[in-house]
Amino acid sequence: MNCTSCGAAMRLAIDDDCWRCDYCKSVFFPAKNDDGVSVLGVTSNEACPVCAVPLAHAALAKLRILYCTRCRGMLIPMALFMPLVEELRAGDPGNLIAHPPDVHDLQRTIDCPHCHQRMDTHYYAGPGNVIIDDCSQCFLNWLDHGELMRVVRAPDYSHLKAEELNLDQPGPQCPVPGSQGRAGAGSSASRPRRRSY
Repeated sequence: MNCTSCGAAMRLAIDDDCWRCDYCKSVFFPAKNDDGVSVLGVTSNEACPVCAVPLAHAALAKLRILYCTRCRGMLIPMALFMPLVEELRAGDPGNLIAHPPDVHDLQRTIDCPHCHQRMDTHYYAGPGNVIIDDCSQCFLNWLDHGELMRVVRAPDYSHLKAEELNLDQPGPQCPVPGSQGRAGAGSSASRPRRRSY
């Protein structure tokens, strides 16, 4: 890609979501599509596990992923998955009660675009009612079109579970009236002293 300002070649850094011109220091951010993905215009060596076209380098919420421009599936490193979900949730996408996934999707078999071994197909353990594919050897998640946003927009009840756990724990003990911070009731410090004559 050439710089629109000076015509020099632009470069795409490994973790950048934009093209940079080293000559005039211009920066070019590709437009986002309907999924919020910026396709960066460079194909990878990995092919889409669903439709076998080369995956494109792309950026979503400033994080780099691989994206299929045909089926719109996403290959996301496991280490980036939760930061990506949290970043997208911070943009307040609204809530969505997702319909149950099609159980027939569990029988689908796809191969990892990186190591070409069979990916594990399973229900995602978090919110969103989605079935995802992952490769535990390469630490990659494959999400079909729309599944990431179903996870992002699903109501998250994890904070309620934490509050329930805290309700089962005894709270701080209330001081015994009249003790004014001394030892608790029944100790020698809280009993009246006997006078010795």
